[in-house]
Amino acid sequence: MATTAILIIGAHGQLGSVLTGELQKIYGKQNIIATDIVPKTNVEGIFEHIDATDGKALERIVTKYAITEIYHLAAILSAKGEQYPLRTWEVNMNMTLHVFDVARKHKVDKVFFPSSIAVFGDHAPKENTPQWAPLNPTTVYGMSKAAGEHWAQYYFNTYGLDVRSLRYPGVVGYQPVSGGGTTDYAVEIYQSAVRQQPYTCFLKPDTKLPMIYMDDAIRATIELMQAPKENIKTRTSYNLGSMSFCPSEVAAAIQRTYPNFSMEYAPDFRQKISEKWPHSIDDGQARKDWGWKPKHDLESMTKLILAKLNKNMS
Repeated sequence: MATTAILIIGAHGQLGSVLTGELQKIYGKQNIIATDIVPKTNVEGIFEHIDATDGKALERIVTKYAITEIYHLAAILSAKGEQYPLRTWEVNMNMTLHVFDVARKHKVDKVFFPSSIAVFGDHAPKENTPQWAPLNPTTVYGMSKAAGEHWAQYYFNTYGLDVRSLRYPGVVGYQPVSGGGTTDYAVEIYQSAVRQQPYTCFLKPDTKLPMIYMDDAIRATIELMQAPKENIKTRTSYNLGSMSFCPSEVAAAIQRTYPNFSMEYAPDFRQKISEKWPHSIDDGQARKDWGWKPKHDLESMTKLILAKLNKNMS
């Protein structure tokens, strides 16, 4: 049986740090090569410090470890991307194309490319946004993800490269966020509650967005990558659904454990970004093709996050 050698690009990020640990449990630490532009901090196992915009550096790693799978998680996110639009496009697209082409050249078995609900805009229905809704993103981050989806399909159709992708909603967990996301409030709010501090939210109280608990997001990623190739019918990116809520609902869920928790609202430029995004997601295609099903809702997620943060802080 051939050895699985997995390369993770962006291993220090919110998703990457958790995914690295889960893949190490499944495949062994010796078979997971974690990389990031940020030097090694607390990553266990093999780590390589690389800049994924450098195609030759990426190719050296793929060759050195005889990589069979790549999880490409690095990107400049939505809110940060609007501050540096041209750089965001250049960085996100260059990394993606380097990953796809190095994988093609070296016959990598599978590639994971993360997309986002940011690919949707005004032309997509806000409720139960369908799999094949029009893509007219309003941020550079969303534009880069929409372009990446089409490149993923192109590399599959033209070269047979097995690229798989998910359109993530906001990912919520107890892990720190790297910053720059429009849904970051949904992580920060729990941290403030456990510290017994008030929180000032940068979105309006009724801003409803699709979200997913970190454990479900990681499980979905691994299940997609482990699914038989013939089950993957969508070669752009799969809608990934779980729960939808607004900031006031999160605050209410927290107040059932911390009744004195308070939240104020000071909407900033991220409010305008969020208003272009779906309120809820139709992920029927993922459920049909490879059996996706979320396990957590707002109540169960809130209990788990608060318990974990309390334990970590104590």
